[in-house]
Amino acid sequence: MEIQSKQLGTQQVDSDTIITFPRGIPGFEDQTRFRLVQQEGSEIVYWLQSVDNEDLIFSVAHPTHFNINYSFVLTDDEEQLLQLENVDDLVILIMLHKDDEGSGSRPTIKGSIKSPLLVNSEKRIGLQKVLMTIEQSITLTEKVSQIDVAEA
Repeated sequence: MEIQSKQLGTQQVDSDTIITFPRGIPGFEDQTRFRLVQQEGSEIVYWLQSVDNEDLIFSVAHPTHFNINYSFVLTDDEEQLLQLENVDDLVILIMLHKDDEGSGSRPTIKGSIKSPLLVNSEKRIGLQKVLMTIEQSITLTEKVSQIDVAEA
């Protein structure tokens, strides 16, 4: 199958690689089929391109690249929707956005940590989980005579 993307151009897509978000993504509920592509030249950033809307593309990344580790429970409804049989098949991604209002002249990249994307990598089904309340913890990791403070 061939799709158009304003950002990526014409793309060949194997229909077996499409990730379906049965409820869409909040704000884009009518868009349910996406393709995940690694951004060229980046080991961290991926593109989540709508298969049906060439204008709709999100930047996403694994939260572990930013020292973010999630601990939450799926509702029965979420488990049923994801058809998750093995927790190892769950991929968690965060949406990224550029903040042009950042301090200084350079924009900063921020992640939507309160609403991670959850994808069953085996069945290629996804949803966006909105976390109403979150509690942060701090992890200290010793690295070559330095202490790296990271929020988890």
